[in-house]
Amino acid sequence: MGGANPEFSLYDFSKIKEATNNFSIGNKLGQGGFGPVYKGRLRNGHKIAVKRLETSSLQGLLEFLNEIQLIAKVQHKNLVKLLGCCTQGDREKMLVYEYMENKSLDYFIFDNIIKGRRLNWSKRLRIIDGTAQGLLYLHNYSRICIVHRDLKASNILLDSVMNPKISDFGVARIFSSNMSESNTTRIVGTRGYIPPEYALGGGGCSIKTDVFSFGVLILEIISGKRTAQFYRYNGKLCNLIAYASQLWIDGKWSEMTYCPAENENQEIERCVHVALLCVQESAEDRPTMERVVTMLNTKSMSLPPPKQPAYFHVNPSEQEVSSCNITISITLER
Repeated sequence: MGGANPEFSLYDFSKIKEATNNFSIGNKLGQGGFGPVYKGRLRNGHKIAVKRLETSSLQGLLEFLNEIQLIAKVQHKNLVKLLGCCTQGDREKMLVYEYMENKSLDYFIFDNIIKGRRLNWSKRLRIIDGTAQGLLYLHNYSRICIVHRDLKASNILLDSVMNPKISDFGVARIFSSNMSESNTTRIVGTRGYIPPEYALGGGGCSIKTDVFSFGVLILEIISGKRTAQFYRYNGKLCNLIAYASQLWIDGKWSEMTYCPAENENQEIERCVHVALLCVQESAEDRPTMERVVTMLNTKSMSLPPPKQPAYFHVNPSEQEVSSCNITISITLER
């Protein structure tokens, strides 16, 4: 594998089986589109996370190969480290990652009563910045330009001190240096995080696809609210983007925060402002991740007013309102 990470290892199946206690239910961390994920401990004491491909999944096999080819070539403190892989004949295919002690971001931010309290404002702001740094690396500074295409709260993992790491590169896409947009044969991503030009306009994918998703993610981190749900404002039901935009226009942005700000009021306001710039309807109006990182970290920098956000005039149907607790992953063949 050209340019592969020299620390990438091929693991023996028997060692992975032993490490995960024969893939026991007690070691299962979760279930993704790829297949189940298990916690493991190697004989040397190192903890690992093992993504096990479901044997019947052709799509999973393609994502397995894609993930190896991509993430084995990139290393950054805000990307989950791929340690290696494991295969056994035609039936077993697994990816072995560093183990993240605190699971995923969604585990905390959508439970404001109990788990969310572990993420105070300073930690939330650090998670926003760290995720932005990881995306900036993928877009600008890795040897290959990578668009993640499925950035969301459940794909941001947290280490023992709550530092964020972007995970799950199964549907990521490589862009050449002179390529700004790609028309893909299928639309991938998760409802609420996909920009309109990609979801509705024939699959036009670009770095601005990730920028949009990042803007949505900021709004979720700040508010503790899910993008796939609807919220009432001035007697109308709004999606999260419209809800945040209306509050911003009315000068009431602080009403959307998951709890009152401590000493970071200006930083939080700047994050909301940057988020609304990221979710503008026109991809051309959205900033690059390089500019996003600059805006987040330069307090003296004046920011332009956000333009029309995406999905601002979307009116939910009764069915959508009743089912808005469901997060849908999309993989549509065209």
